[in-house]
Amino acid sequence: MSEAKRGLFGRLFGSKPSEAVPEETTDDTEHAPLSEPEAETPAPEEPAARGAAADPEVAKAETPAAPEEDVPSQAIEVVPPPGPEVVSPAAPDEKPKSWLSRLKAGLSRSSSSLTGGITALFTKRKLDAATLEDLEDLLIQADLGVDTAMAITERIGDGRFDKEVSAEEVRRILAEEVAKVLDPVATPLTIDTAHAPHVILVVGVNGTGKTTTIGKLAAKLRAEGKSVMLAAGDTFRAAAVEQLKIWGERTGAPVVARDTGADAAGLVFDAMREARAAACDVLLIDTAGRLQNRAELMAELEKVVRVIRKHDPSAPHSVLLTLDATTGQNALNQVEIFGRTAGVTGLVMTKLDGTARGGILVAIAAKHKLPVHFIGVGEGVDDLEAFRAQDFAAAIAGQEI
Repeated sequence: MSEAKRGLFGRLFGSKPSEAVPEETTDDTEHAPLSEPEAETPAPEEPAARGAAADPEVAKAETPAAPEEDVPSQAIEVVPPPGPEVVSPAAPDEKPKSWLSRLKAGLSRSSSSLTGGITALFTKRKLDAATLEDLEDLLIQADLGVDTAMAITERIGDGRFDKEVSAEEVRRILAEEVAKVLDPVATPLTIDTAHAPHVILVVGVNGTGKTTTIGKLAAKLRAEGKSVMLAAGDTFRAAAVEQLKIWGERTGAPVVARDTGADAAGLVFDAMREARAAACDVLLIDTAGRLQNRAELMAELEKVVRVIRKHDPSAPHSVLLTLDATTGQNALNQVEIFGRTAGVTGLVMTKLDGTARGGILVAIAAKHKLPVHFIGVGEGVDDLEAFRAQDFAAAIAGQEI
């Protein structure tokens, strides 16, 4: 690992990565990754597996399910925060980069693949049908989606046939059309103070960064002065529980946890009770990673939602789906399945800095029209930021922000 990454982990966790976050275990037979791993994947991200048995009957025997109507309380651990300190600031000799510069750098792979192709197509070449067809193919290959690709090519072709069109003009139109798709879904996450607590359930497949996203979100909410409690609902993976405890220490948020292998629904039941007793503003609930095509695992997630509603019929008040940008088109299917199972209310797109497929966010927005609350372009606590359509559109089109 580079010295720069070691410095980042030091500032975040107060130690080297190997000391701050336990090694994450994997089980490829249970959950195969949805795409080939990208290079230099940040260490604290979600694992590629969870430790449930592949056979549902075996899983049932190994992990007793708590009764749905009356989930009994088992031995739980509520880890109190050590003090009011939130995440440590950057070292004084390092000048932090602005979010816009980090966004542009994070989307550089997606942008360069697009803008490079556009430049090659429109350099000293008059516009004709073949050029527009090549452009449409380029946009679709960048995962922008068929509808968006057609809208862009139609606009460029309008009144420009047999004329030279500069690459700069094409990039400008690209940014405008992408912003047009993204503007309606760029919605901040709103915490409803009428609920105590406001319950946020974080779901997604393996490796999308749920636990890390929860930690970063907890830091943001604590910085806004809100009281936060964390629930370690990924009870199948010890590393996830330990990772969440570290985030609790760094952000000043208590963590409700159980032993590895405990029933997730029972843990959530206890967390709801603890958060209400402590009058917390926000309860952030982690969940185990699960593939969207595993029926028994999705049924388990439905049970978690039902248990939450036994405490508060209006909860969960926010259901955030974390999406790994590197999975490309598979993310579209994830939005559909998790939306049907858990009632997804908003999206968090992670790992945009590790892929040339950042355009998938445009395709998701065009098809599902779900609010996009946050995007992540790095492993630092400040690398999760509220989504802004104009900035994203300019960055992916290679324009100045």
